[in-house]
Amino acid sequence: MAKYTAIFFSMLIIMGFGIFEHYRDGRYSGISRAGYTDEPYYGCSRLVIEKGRILSIEFFVRDSVKHEYFDDQYERYFAGNDEYIQQCRNDRKGVLSYPDSLLKYQDINKVDAIAGATWSYNLFKASVKNALSEAEE
Repeated sequence: MAKYTAIFFSMLIIMGFGIFEHYRDGRYSGISRAGYTDEPYYGCSRLVIEKGRILSIEFFVRDSVKHEYFDDQYERYFAGNDEYIQQCRNDRKGVLSYPDSLLKYQDINKVDAIAGATWSYNLFKASVKNALSEAEE
């Protein structure tokens, strides 16, 4: 029994330390339109990877026509259109929360979309995948 317990814990240690080894340490950036090619928005991610783990991430959406960031003030462009204003608010929540989820799970495929914030989710996921493709060993 002790032999099997030792093997089990050895495997856990090996697996636990080997999970993130496929990313090189460094700073990586990714940009993507995530298929929204008729729109002027780009998702931009900046990742710091240390010891194979994502240590920090910055994510933002940039409007290439207005030359500004999609931020809390962006809804002003949709004044009078309550549906679009709510959509801006939903997607802003996504922009702010998706990086924390990625840090928690360390896997872009485990980050779930927020209801009503699929647009920002798609931009986030595509830009992170772009950045991680540069970090893969």
